[in-house]
Amino acid sequence: MADFYDLLGVSRDADPDTLKRAYRRLARQYHPDINKDAGAEDRFKEIGRAYEVLGDPEKRARYDQFGEAGLGGSAGMPDMGDMGGFADIFETFFGGAGPAGARKQRRGPQQGDDLRYDLTIDFDQAIFGQEKEIKIPHLETCDSCRGSGSKPGTGPKNCSTCGGAGQVRRATRTPFGSFTQVSDCPSCSGVGKVISDPCQNCGGQGVKQVRKKLRINIPAGVDTGTRLRVSGEGNAGVRGGPSGDLYVFLKVKTHPKLQREGLNIHSEVNVSYLQAILGDTIEVDTVDGPTSLQIPSGTQPSTVLTLENKGIPKLGNPVARGNHCISVKINIPSRLTEEERILLNKLASHYSAKGPQNHHHKSGLFSNLFRNDVS
Repeated sequence: MADFYDLLGVSRDADPDTLKRAYRRLARQYHPDINKDAGAEDRFKEIGRAYEVLGDPEKRARYDQFGEAGLGGSAGMPDMGDMGGFADIFETFFGGAGPAGARKQRRGPQQGDDLRYDLTIDFDQAIFGQEKEIKIPHLETCDSCRGSGSKPGTGPKNCSTCGGAGQVRRATRTPFGSFTQVSDCPSCSGVGKVISDPCQNCGGQGVKQVRKKLRINIPAGVDTGTRLRVSGEGNAGVRGGPSGDLYVFLKVKTHPKLQREGLNIHSEVNVSYLQAILGDTIEVDTVDGPTSLQIPSGTQPSTVLTLENKGIPKLGNPVARGNHCISVKINIPSRLTEEERILLNKLASHYSAKGPQNHHHKSGLFSNLFRNDVS
């Protein structure tokens, strides 16, 4: 008898993963349903017996010390105490198929795969929504064969290997009885049909890759991470199955002046110290365009002024909107003109002479300076 290590093509110090990989490769190569060469079935049995021993640490230790004589006739028999290993053998041989009836046939219609499309949109588009055109590559049902994969005027035929059942069965005799192993037919991949005259338009696949234009509706109030589902625009189904869906994941560009926080928008505005003292009406940028903002007299640094209902529309209810919160920054000049210095000194003298009770009083000359300095 050949050495078990030589049968699997591994060294005597091979680890369990190496053994398993070698076993799976050789088992598929010599499986009787795939390899019709003379002697393939016998080689398949020998490979199975070698892995059954070397894949079990206790049996491997006895084999390494005493050879086959140390196995006590157990070589080649499935270890019924380890059904996990037995199930793994079925998976290796038949791509996941277990005992009869343990795996569903893949003969009926199958839904197509869902697709993902990442879309970057502008800040304003996310606020108010927009209809946008995109191009997606996806699989569509072949219009020549209508998804059959066969040349027009022909059709798929029953697989000669499995007789249209989509599965093949193999009986194996063991000292514990006879086991029936069921797997997908290797000729038709479990479909039960084969295409003898394939469609030239799709190469017998029944689907073809196309680049399709779609117009999608982006609702008002979306944000980065929002996912839009477009039903039926994924890959086409197989054997008449429905198409999958398209999922559009949104990313919103940042705005140079406006920041979003939930349904509210935040921004800053710079005013002069004169505007803060006297008050003023200025124009600020909002998502609705330029809007007038009233700066109350006596406004302090970092005061937050609110424009109500100028924020983000609520997703699904665009009538409800957040607010636009504006933080006021006051510019204090680092240099004064001679005229400004004279006027401010007069104001300071005026305050000193009249006392705190007259702080609200402004001379006409000083008021003119304020008005001229407002930007």
